[in-house]
Amino acid sequence: MSTAPSDIERTHLAWLQSELHRHAHAYYVLDAPSVPDAEYDRLFQELQALEARYPQLATADSPTQRVGGQTLEGFVKVRHRVAMLSIRTETDIEESGALAFDARVRRELGLAESDPAVEYTAELKFDGLAINLRYEGGRLMQAATRGDGEVGEDVTQNVRLIHDVPVRLAGDAPQVLEVRGEVYMRRADFDRLNEVQRQRIERGVKGEKTFVNPRNAAAGAVRQLDPAIARRRPLSFFVYGLGELTPPDDGGPRFISQFQTLLTLNSWGFPVAEQTRICKGGAALAAFHREIGTLRAALPYDIDGVVYKVDDFALQKRLGFVTREPRWAVAHKYPAQEQIARLLGIDVQVGRTGKLTPVARLEPVFVGGTTVSNVTLHNLFDLRRKKVRIGDQVIVRRAGDVIPEIVGLVPAVRSVYVPNFRMPGHCPVCGSAVVREKGEVNHRCSGGLFCGAQRKEALLHYAQRRAVEIDGLGDKLVDQLVEAGLIHTLPDLYRLDLATLSGLDRMADKSAKNLLDALENSKRTTLPRFLYGLGIRHVGEATAKDLARHFGGLDAVIAASESELLEVPDVGPIVAKSIRTFFEQPHNLEVVSDLRELGVVWEEGAPGKPPALPLSGKTFVITGALPSLSREDARELLEAAGAKVAGSVSKKTSYVVAGAEAGSKLDKARALGVVVIDEAELKELLNGRA
Repeated sequence: MSTAPSDIERTHLAWLQSELHRHAHAYYVLDAPSVPDAEYDRLFQELQALEARYPQLATADSPTQRVGGQTLEGFVKVRHRVAMLSIRTETDIEESGALAFDARVRRELGLAESDPAVEYTAELKFDGLAINLRYEGGRLMQAATRGDGEVGEDVTQNVRLIHDVPVRLAGDAPQVLEVRGEVYMRRADFDRLNEVQRQRIERGVKGEKTFVNPRNAAAGAVRQLDPAIARRRPLSFFVYGLGELTPPDDGGPRFISQFQTLLTLNSWGFPVAEQTRICKGGAALAAFHREIGTLRAALPYDIDGVVYKVDDFALQKRLGFVTREPRWAVAHKYPAQEQIARLLGIDVQVGRTGKLTPVARLEPVFVGGTTVSNVTLHNLFDLRRKKVRIGDQVIVRRAGDVIPEIVGLVPAVRSVYVPNFRMPGHCPVCGSAVVREKGEVNHRCSGGLFCGAQRKEALLHYAQRRAVEIDGLGDKLVDQLVEAGLIHTLPDLYRLDLATLSGLDRMADKSAKNLLDALENSKRTTLPRFLYGLGIRHVGEATAKDLARHFGGLDAVIAASESELLEVPDVGPIVAKSIRTFFEQPHNLEVVSDLRELGVVWEEGAPGKPPALPLSGKTFVITGALPSLSREDARELLEAAGAKVAGSVSKKTSYVVAGAEAGSKLDKARALGVVVIDEAELKELLNGRA
């Protein structure tokens, strides 16, 4: 049991913490060590001894607390107070891409050629893991991964191990400060880590492996539940932006530019890449891109491009966003790395939506920092265009340093005849017919309700609110049911019992009973909902309603010929053929029959013509966030008034309903001269007053 520390011991402990923070900042951030390693180690051990004697003095931001603690049970979800949005990638990887970005910015700002050059902050694009660090009162309180941009994972315990991340800020930092940056691993640290891993493997340590590239090793360390493992992986950090911040009116800083912000963050203890600079105009950006490209291989860490940001925050505000990407920033990457590999074979994968994708099997080749042995060929026409055949040597590129692809053929005379690859006539998973619609490039399996590859997608589609609606049947539960072999086709849902469901992970008796009740309730539905829930390609909610209204009953829809289907309003040749193909598959008919036998019912009536509704024949597209209506609410109101709601804008679009942050759909509507209305005008149309 510890005794109370004296005032002298308290003062000395605080001095030790302060000195160690200062020395760590000089070593890891400034690259200018202020004391020899032996002296740092001596002070560190002295602090450890004091804190061991007086545990009540060991604060969360002490230098000793960078050592890993207990293994975590799991990651807690963190909702970002300010969303971590992505930025657009410039598709032109040449220097002209920088000029194009500058031209877009000037055009959006309405600048003439005679106006001064726009100033940008030019930064490196690190190949690491984006992270959000939250400080309160100058102390690190939380670290969270980017996640989906809205919700990330709490990785505070592991991020505290990163010496580049200050746990206590220098200077006059605001009460609340969130910074965004990149966790990465230096190449030298990565090489040393892999050498250690190889030695551990040679000693027979179980579960160990070497790492393919620094990015994966860094990301894996941050998202590691056991801090003892995370501690063995040396990580670094660079800051590049802000999240939540105490506003100026409450005493927070008044930042006016990106570059000023980075300088201030650096003064508070955050490392900023030394290559960061101000560039005036597109030519300066292009020069920066060229210069960093020549230095790329010599940098001590991996980058996959550079980033340009309009420096002035007032100009950033004027430029705003397109969808969820800022107009004032862009990532400009470098040409991808390429290698040559031999094509050993071509397999076919069936996706969740039934799309068949040819996949090239290659002799393993190391390209772009990873070993590649399988590469998608997208579709048969992509394969034909590249003129590749089994046995050829092909050029493999890791596009954007992320997705490997075959970009061409190494010219050579084939010694023997090799036939062109052909897509199979039947699905390799379920045996259903493979179809390709006129004008489409993709081949698809037609056994949507039966095909094992499409099982999860079919279940989720059938259970959604706009279809048959099974409350509580979400992604995770569907994954469990399918992977446990409990569900093979839709009818199996209605064969589940309480004992089976209660045996699933995280499924108590009450939850199981609720799901069974939801399944029972879903048996009474409507014909349009059931038709939509079957997932017939091209049959959306509106078409399902038209089919039900026109034919009156399901058997009439199943028996309808293509010519009879073409009599349904807005059903064209492609949709008619898709419906016929679906119901010609014995597997699909068997599923429908089983569902009916298991008690799924709906009311049927006599065939009829569509009623005269105020918006019949009109097509709407909804984009952006409306003030009071959700997109789903707006869709239901429009369809109730007889309108069609489409997902894309075309010359046939009657109206585009635009809300806040409307993006490319609004731009296309204006370009095509389509009428654009807001929510208030939509309500007037629905009420017949416009």
